[in-house]
Amino acid sequence: MKIKASLLCLCFFISLSGKSQTPPAADLLKAMKESANYASAVLLDADGKSRCDYNIIEGKWYPYEEPWHTGQLILGLLDAYKVTGDSRMLAAARKAGNWWIGLEIKDHPKLKGMVAATHGDAIGNDQIVFATISDGTPGIFELSKVTGDKKYAKVASSACRWMLNNMYYPEKGVCYDLVDLKTGEVLKENSPFYKDKENQTLEDVSRPNTEGSPFKDAYEFTGDKKFKEAHILLCNSLIEKQNEDGIWMRYMPNHIEESSFHPRFNLWYAESLLEAYELTKDRKYLEAAAKTARTYAKAQKKDGTIFYENYTDGKPSDKGSVCGSAVAFAGIVWMRLAGYGYSEFIPSYEKSIHWILKNRYAADHPDPNMRGAVINTRMRSKNGQIWLTQRDVGTSFGLRFLAAYYELKYKKQI
Repeated sequence: MKIKASLLCLCFFISLSGKSQTPPAADLLKAMKESANYASAVLLDADGKSRCDYNIIEGKWYPYEEPWHTGQLILGLLDAYKVTGDSRMLAAARKAGNWWIGLEIKDHPKLKGMVAATHGDAIGNDQIVFATISDGTPGIFELSKVTGDKKYAKVASSACRWMLNNMYYPEKGVCYDLVDLKTGEVLKENSPFYKDKENQTLEDVSRPNTEGSPFKDAYEFTGDKKFKEAHILLCNSLIEKQNEDGIWMRYMPNHIEESSFHPRFNLWYAESLLEAYELTKDRKYLEAAAKTARTYAKAQKKDGTIFYENYTDGKPSDKGSVCGSAVAFAGIVWMRLAGYGYSEFIPSYEKSIHWILKNRYAADHPDPNMRGAVINTRMRSKNGQIWLTQRDVGTSFGLRFLAAYYELKYKKQI
């Protein structure tokens, strides 16, 4: 929630002129509480991990990269807790954090200190994925900050150190994507994500992998400058590998052959560039993040909607899946950039906040598995059957955005 005073002043004067469309504080708090209650009571299972994807047609839950989905729920709950002071949100975050650190590997000769964050979907549970860890670590580090209990950040930092020592390839500005859970070997030649591709290259088995900014958080917790240097080097690599649209098209889950870009992946990278700016105060990172943010602003519809499938070649968005997590995550990035002086993004995040408030399932929805959730649908076809899910990420990112927006408008107003 790094918002500059210049933006706060701007918001204040807009408010005085009567042009503000800021939602009432009560509406923001109501949405936050309903979504946090849903996250605590429904999205987290008895063990404390996220249930992830709810198949609306079948009425069943399906796991999908539980470590990062759980980590993001923790972050959303903590942000809501800091605004509301509701201890139930903190208790739920602790429960989820205890499950997450329980993934620590303690007895494998090669993987000791790593966490067993397997993908669990298309490639099964035999491979640890870098991003499945890193996308969850922001919530884990934050949990230690909020509670003062260092055990959470210690486990996350240990995993980060393992990745730094074994998966980091600084000469190429990347980190390898996968590790075999059984052997402890890093996959450097072939990736199961490209199982049908005969001749794979470095770009198929690695990425800059700054999603979640794990090395930056590990640096701040441990003080080890190697982590800081790695985060900055990888962010420099991001700038080198970014295309004119501010997108990293060569890396999945973007699809260069279709000119389609993922609704959150590039925002993760943009957010990590903002963290690099915080470490260095070099505006080149802001400029690179702004390029990404502009592409997402173009993808956002007049009513604030962002769909799952969007394209850089001018094709219209595929309206089959509505991505509330992208609406919220883009809103977070737009807010931060506006705080650094990029006022062009104010209309975009204002559209996002109104969208989040309007597009949630009712607290008394007939299906208790959806009550209070932020809409985040994903429609696919599996074995000739429509696979329509409501995903947890709409709510986790929605909570983060609602809390950040509330802090900007009501807790830090001049």
